[in-house]
Amino acid sequence: MFRVTEIRELIRLMDETSVVELEVESEGARLSIRKAQAAAPIPAVAPAAPAASAVLPQAAPVEKTTAIQEQTAPATPEPRTPESKSEETGNGGGKSEVDASLYTITSPMVGTFYRAPAPDADPYVQVGSRVDEKTIVCIVEAMKLMNEIEADCRGEIVEILAENGQLVEFGQPLFRVRLD
Repeated sequence: MFRVTEIRELIRLMDETSVVELEVESEGARLSIRKAQAAAPIPAVAPAAPAASAVLPQAAPVEKTTAIQEQTAPATPEPRTPESKSEETGNGGGKSEVDASLYTITSPMVGTFYRAPAPDADPYVQVGSRVDEKTIVCIVEAMKLMNEIEADCRGEIVEILAENGQLVEFGQPLFRVRLD
């Protein structure tokens, strides 16, 4: 199973090179990454409208292509960053000062946020929980896959910013951690 940080690094490396497609196999898991091409197929869909049955099958692939581009396009910015004033702007949290020792764990993908591995299980972490780089803090479900999100830092959870079952976006803050 590939870790989110490994996938993110592969995407970053692809962005920095002329490689268009990459396939990696490790420990029985296979990963295929392909750079998004220009949106040339989209205009080709418009002229084909003589029958209603022909329009519906052509509409579905366009949506899927858009979703893939949304997930892979913003791979360049580092999604987990120390707290900064720019992150507080528009957050609605009402905080006027930013604590430099706070670290924000953000969602590495679009999906559904879950605090626990199962509906009847205890949450992975709570406010006050101690975490390290390998601590699983939540799950983000994307396309029926449960992606375990690790803290990638060492410290104490001071704030949980997403609700259980909430749809989260790429880069959306999920937790704030006071660094050790």
